[in-house]
Amino acid sequence: MPLDMMTILLALVVIAVLVVMLVRQRTAGRDGGHDSEALAELKGQLAQLAAQSGELHRTVAAQMQETEGRLGTRLENSLRDQNERTNRSLTGMAEKLVVIEQANAHISALSGQVGELQNILSNKQARGSFGEVQLENLVRDALPESAFSFQHTLSNGRRVDCFLDMPAPPGAICVDSKFPLESYRALTAAGGEADRTAARRAMETDVKKHIADIAERYIIPGETADSAIMFLPSESVYAEINLQLPKLVEESRRRRVYMAGPDNLMLILHTVRAILRDARMHEAAGVIKAEVETMLQDVARLDERIKKLATHFGQVEKDIDDIQISSRKISSRGAKITQIDVSDDSTPPPELPTELPGDPSGQGGH
Repeated sequence: MPLDMMTILLALVVIAVLVVMLVRQRTAGRDGGHDSEALAELKGQLAQLAAQSGELHRTVAAQMQETEGRLGTRLENSLRDQNERTNRSLTGMAEKLVVIEQANAHISALSGQVGELQNILSNKQARGSFGEVQLENLVRDALPESAFSFQHTLSNGRRVDCFLDMPAPPGAICVDSKFPLESYRALTAAGGEADRTAARRAMETDVKKHIADIAERYIIPGETADSAIMFLPSESVYAEINLQLPKLVEESRRRRVYMAGPDNLMLILHTVRAILRDARMHEAAGVIKAEVETMLQDVARLDERIKKLATHFGQVEKDIDDIQISSRKISSRGAKITQIDVSDDSTPPPELPTELPGDPSGQGGH
């Protein structure tokens, strides 16, 4: 399309030149003899212009073709790059859509679980079971099986959620789970300050009743420690009581019923485990001390028997020395006997000594 426009422009230029030259010839026109020369010159110029126009046409066509080739290459590369970027973007979007789909599935499952939890918490009996299960999981994670029992029946017939068997002092500790959810929900849903104050008072009344029940049922002199623990399965409820109801906290301390959320209870249980470990070590130390005392008695008896054996060894050594002395005497006498001359000589035989060398007893023989 650009090549055709250039050709039209060149043709227009040529025509314009011809018109200008013809006008000049006519204005100059009196001299008719020069018309043929001017016409010939004009034809030559037209031929030269035609040749230049053809060369220009070819040059422009070559440049246009080269330009079109470069533009086509650049356009192809640009389209290829754009296609690659588009593919990468689509791949990333597909991966993100997969992640979003998985997140939606998790959110849907979590929403169902939250709904189930709401159903559980809306029922008092189910809510109590929820608190007991949470309490049981915490205790089992922190203490050995021999240190606790669940739903333990006390001597007064009351059954406590968890009974921590500890040595005295302090003695066994009772842990009971309470969950004042209705009062807490009313407090969080209250719109104005008056509503919040009323809800906070209702919550204080409920928790105070729980404290009194635990103090009366689960603190038994001679059977349990002089204190008990009220487990609150929600950290938010525990924080609300400690921050907004200081009088209730004082009342619990006065009644020796200490409130604990999940985190505080875990710290208490770790302390209980340390106390149990120290008690076992103390018990083991007593057993070791008794065994060491028994061993020392055995060592004393062994020492006496060694002394007796040493005395026996001394007597045996003395007896061996006496036997060796007797043996030497017998040998000496045998030697003397062999020296006796039994010929007819009238010389009397020598007398045998009555005491041998080395005889400490001074006796003649044994």
